[in-house]
Amino acid sequence: MLRYLLIALLALPGALRAQSLRFILRDSTSRQPLIGASVGVPGTGVGGTTDATGAVTLTPAPAAGTRLRVAALGYRPRTVAAPVAGAAPTTLLLAPSAAEIDEVVVTATRTNSRIEDQPERIEVLGEEEMQEENGIKPGNIASLLGDIAGTQIQPTSPTTGNADLRIQGLQGQYSQILRDGLPLYGGFAGSFGILSVPPLDLRQIEILKGSNSTLFGGGAIAGLVNLVSKTPTLGTPQFTATLNQTTLRETNLNGFAARRGQRFGYSIFAGLTRQQDVDVDGDSFVDVPRVRNLTVHPRLFYYPNAHSQLAVGYTGTFESRRGGQQQAVRDDADALGGAAYFVTNTSQRHTVDAVYTNDSVGTGRLTIKGAVTNFGRDVLTNTGAFKANQTTYYTEASYLHELGKNNTVVAGVNFNGEQLRNADNRPTPLLSTYTYNTIGAFAQDNWTPAPRFNLQAGLRYDHHNQYGGFVLPRLSALYRLTPALTARLNGGLGYRVPVPYVNALDERDYPQVQPLRGLRAETSQGLNGDLNYQRTFHNFDEPLTLNVNQSFFYTRLSNPLILPDGGIVGGPGGGSYQPGSGPLTWQNASAPVVTKGLETYVRLRADETELYLGYVFTYARRLYDATNPNVELAARHKFSAVAIQEFGEHFGGGIEASYTGQQYLSDGTTTPGYPIVAALLRYRTGPWTLVLNAENVLDYRQTRRERVVLPVGGSYSSPIFRELWAPVEGRVVNLSLNWKFGG
Repeated sequence: MLRYLLIALLALPGALRAQSLRFILRDSTSRQPLIGASVGVPGTGVGGTTDATGAVTLTPAPAAGTRLRVAALGYRPRTVAAPVAGAAPTTLLLAPSAAEIDEVVVTATRTNSRIEDQPERIEVLGEEEMQEENGIKPGNIASLLGDIAGTQIQPTSPTTGNADLRIQGLQGQYSQILRDGLPLYGGFAGSFGILSVPPLDLRQIEILKGSNSTLFGGGAIAGLVNLVSKTPTLGTPQFTATLNQTTLRETNLNGFAARRGQRFGYSIFAGLTRQQDVDVDGDSFVDVPRVRNLTVHPRLFYYPNAHSQLAVGYTGTFESRRGGQQQAVRDDADALGGAAYFVTNTSQRHTVDAVYTNDSVGTGRLTIKGAVTNFGRDVLTNTGAFKANQTTYYTEASYLHELGKNNTVVAGVNFNGEQLRNADNRPTPLLSTYTYNTIGAFAQDNWTPAPRFNLQAGLRYDHHNQYGGFVLPRLSALYRLTPALTARLNGGLGYRVPVPYVNALDERDYPQVQPLRGLRAETSQGLNGDLNYQRTFHNFDEPLTLNVNQSFFYTRLSNPLILPDGGIVGGPGGGSYQPGSGPLTWQNASAPVVTKGLETYVRLRADETELYLGYVFTYARRLYDATNPNVELAARHKFSAVAIQEFGEHFGGGIEASYTGQQYLSDGTTTPGYPIVAALLRYRTGPWTLVLNAENVLDYRQTRRERVVLPVGGSYSSPIFRELWAPVEGRVVNLSLNWKFGG
């Protein structure tokens, strides 16, 4: 008996060794060991984390064939079958994940709080979405913003391709666009704004819907969009380059680099876009304008100590857009003697900005920032010319301080303004200098009186040199009904001062706009609320997150500005108005515009797999027009669906579909609803990403149903353009190649 016991004891170490499994985890690109990665059996306590060599041992060993989940922060998880116990160590490779690994912090609210703690609904498109869009449309972010529920990219010109961002049914001039918390794209300087911002230069986009003038002043009646630039990371250099080509003859070449040391850092973006003119429907007018664009954005960073930072940057955008009859676009316009219609927009935008932050001033954060933008635009048509220059500036000093654990207060002052000048004394009513300036003060208190309740109250006072003072209160509340269910409600006042030029104007109308006299500022009252349900289910190989959101919105716009002598801005009144035929005088309407609606979406996500279904109902009415009360081009119903799937380590794909319902035109007529379908296939290997993408797969075009260009008196030398309610460029396929190194 003793002999058998001794044999068993001698065999025990070997038996124990046979009950262990050993793995080595490495980065699939660099083959470096992954420290702190995990390997385990889902739903059990069996598992472990890797050491400094990337190794992990599971004891006791799971049975052969058991499904193991392998995960590491910043990498796409894998599911593998357990090998036979006692075998040699197994090496597993994990691919870096495009998903953002840091918690989402919102900067537009000034408190730099986590998105889940915000008492108003904020949508953030992170670095994952920026990288995805860089492979689809690297030239600009217009289509990316248009994919968000409750927003719409509305083309405003069939010749130059200009477009507005509409939020919750209101026209583009009521949405405020910021860059790193600095308003730079308003008024005349807003022309082609979102069409010249490439996604490769951005870290995230923050969208706040509803009245938000309390945060940054006038203009944010429908909402605001804050574009957050990429910044360098300590010890992690970043280098990215993208080459893209489309079937509509657009070529993009973009590059980004960033690096940071202990005291100094830098980032630089440079991008080229070359779009050839394309006549899709064969009517001799180009549906896609000829575009030449160069954008550069270098920034320098200085870190005096661990608590402060100074960032100084310059953005230069140089662009030429040319549309009209294809013969005039391609040939020498002078040789045609004005017989063919064309329009050329040549613009330059120069912006210098600086932001200084110090987190150790009286145990609070001091922020001082400012920017100056000079925007020049030269418009030339076969019937006239217009050239103007606008200088926009914004400065602000704010201080954030925590009053105890549950109370954060931020207050500040700002001074901003703009000057609009006729650049070369060409005939136009605006011969004198147009000068606006506003001084403002604001305060905001973020208070959490109970773990389930968060209240945010803000107050701003702005004094405008021509339109007087504006008191802008704002109140937002969040209540967690259960750990999974959250209710939010927020409301506030807003305003917008009159400006002479908006994107929706035809270029031929610019010289016809009369000086602004006897006008009142537009003011608004807005209310937004939502119920949000989010729950994560862990009884799957990958945790499954379900998110259901139901929201509502309401905006009342008083004193809306209209052009009664030229039809409602946004269209030629069904062909009744001839652009450039007479003076245009802005007036305040006698009754308000009211928009209200509902947004619903359901999202399922498990790591890199996502399903999304959304629906938006918008009811937008202009109460001053009893004959045609519906706001033009505000779709009553819109459906959208997205499906994204990763296929193994290298391949991924997705399908996106939407249906835009009936829209009203300026003359009261209606348009048919239409579908849009897009598909994407992506391949990743090492630092390379190859994307094949198809937009508008069904090739739906407005020009299939009606002519967009109409002659006047049998001549196309100065035509009328119908309102654009659907795409005119049709199907487009692009192939992009991206190389990325580092962070």
